[in-house]
Amino acid sequence: MDATGYREALLMKQAELLGGTAAKPLQWTMENNSGRQGDLADQADGTNEVHIRLKLKQTDAKILQAIEDAMGRLDDGSYGQCRDCGEPIAPARLAAIPWTRVCITCKEKQS
Repeated sequence: MDATGYREALLMKQAELLGGTAAKPLQWTMENNSGRQGDLADQADGTNEVHIRLKLKQTDAKILQAIEDAMGRLDDGSYGQCRDCGEPIAPARLAAIPWTRVCITCKEKQS
């Protein structure tokens, strides 16, 4: 895949995250679970749903920032170069996670 292909993959993922899938917005979930209706199990379930949606929103925000960073690297010519070791990132890794900043070897060292 060339730079144009990576840019398209990044833009598609960005649109997917910004478009918000068919899931209910977090605000709706919070408003509809604040009435304290139902038994304790229902209330706990509603609270868990709010926490899960909040975590997903936080993860989406991190990925969106990583996509923006990757677009900058495409523009400045440093895209596809590992942030940690400076070696090229494998095309298969970039195809799977086009916003990645590190090669698989450096990622494994982080774990």
